[in-house]
Amino acid sequence: MSFLKKLIKRTNDDNRKVLSVFVTAGFPTLESTISVCSAIYDAGADIIELGIPFSDPLADGPVIQTASQTALENGVTMEYIFKTSQSLKKNYPEKGLVLMGYSNPVMKYGLEKFLIQCKNSGVNGVILPDIPVEEFSDFYNGMIPEIDKILLTTPVSSEERIKTIDEIGSGFVYCVSILGTTGTRDDFEEDTLKNLERTRRIIKNNHMLIGFGISNAKSVQKFTPYCDGIIVGSAVIKAIADDYSNKTEWDRTIELISELSEARRVYN
Repeated sequence: MSFLKKLIKRTNDDNRKVLSVFVTAGFPTLESTISVCSAIYDAGADIIELGIPFSDPLADGPVIQTASQTALENGVTMEYIFKTSQSLKKNYPEKGLVLMGYSNPVMKYGLEKFLIQCKNSGVNGVILPDIPVEEFSDFYNGMIPEIDKILLTTPVSSEERIKTIDEIGSGFVYCVSILGTTGTRDDFEEDTLKNLERTRRIIKNNHMLIGFGISNAKSVQKFTPYCDGIIVGSAVIKAIADDYSNKTEWDRTIELISELSEARRVYN
């Protein structure tokens, strides 16, 4: 059983859904990534998805797009990301660490080299959303099986496709709750919840984490019956940006993570 699967099982056994938080590497500054990620871990996050900045992030909304552009302007490199990952994993060995980004920067760096560096720096899994399911096995070609390769489902994924994703992916299945780009939302249609229920029923080999649109305690509580964990991105990036602008010590970010962490508890 992989590190991520063990972490999710252990957390669920403790009556808590997993809290995974997306943070753009190098945002708002190169110097702040370790500090803000440490604060997020300390406030209750189980997994950090460290975002690899890319100049054309098509699946991301304006908040993460802006963070990605800022990070690129700050001079983020793959070596910076791996150095940051190694530092975080050294200080938080019991926490999960995933790299998430697009295939273009990874291919430019070299896929095998990338996966080897992931292993050497303590990264537990990778998410490259733009690799089609049909090309997944050929793309990774069985390289570095210790690193989980995480796939995404969407509201329009067929039962057959979800089964395939569950069979070939590892770590967890990232279930996209709604169509469109990343961002915060206040309301979710009943069809959204029915689709999540359907998707979780189909998945047999992996745990299921839900992402896209989750931004507060209310949305976390709405989704907890349908998943093994939740993923929050844009709302956290906004809090980080606010804290940086106001020159606080990540006060708003810590407050948000603490609220989300409390909301994901399951009371019998």
